[in-house]
Amino acid sequence: MIFIAEIGMNYNSNFSLIYELIKQAKLSGASICKFQLGWRDKPGEINELDLEKVNQIIQWCNYFNIEPLFSIISESAYEIFKKTNLKKIKIASRSLKYDFDLVAKIVKENKEKKIIMSLGMWDKKEKPFDAKNIEYLYCKSKYPAFNEDLKDFPKQFENNYKGYSDHCIGIETCLLAIARGAKIIEKHFTLDKSDTTIRDHALSATPIEFKQMVDLGQEIKRKIDFGI
Repeated sequence: MIFIAEIGMNYNSNFSLIYELIKQAKLSGASICKFQLGWRDKPGEINELDLEKVNQIIQWCNYFNIEPLFSIISESAYEIFKKTNLKKIKIASRSLKYDFDLVAKIVKENKEKKIIMSLGMWDKKEKPFDAKNIEYLYCKSKYPAFNEDLKDFPKQFENNYKGYSDHCIGIETCLLAIARGAKIIEKHFTLDKSDTTIRDHALSATPIEFKQMVDLGQEIKRKIDFGI
């Protein structure tokens, strides 16, 4: 199982807070810490990350022995990414809808890297790319997503998706995805769900909730592997 703690913009433009978020994500059992590169990143905006800050995030992740991951959302973000030695790339749902050409370029130029791609805004039955290095995540691009938004939630993930990118309140839907075969779980991560700086805090997991999700998810996976 791979558990991705989506820190995103939950550091509220306080860059130093990222250190504590990475630390708590590691303590909570996350395999990967994920950030958004190229979204709300103009000078003075909440997510202004340049190459120096990206390298600092990578250094902090290495210190805590947790893998860093970035969603690439713009051409300038991709140029920053290419200056790193990261081996995985995340493609956000919005990129497939609003900048498909950039996504196609990333796929073409990174055949040796693992690409994790969310399909929250993809409305076609066929997958956008047929490539062995791409792992697709089921997703609903609503913030938060509720039960009525999940009418097409997969009955068996292994048939169509590698995993699940969650925007629901709570951890229950993530556990349902694991029980149905998801191998990757991405869940927003926060230190304070009551924070109203951005909407993502409300649908995020706290360290205690994320740890509970990891522990229960791994136990569910063990039972599945055992044949129950």
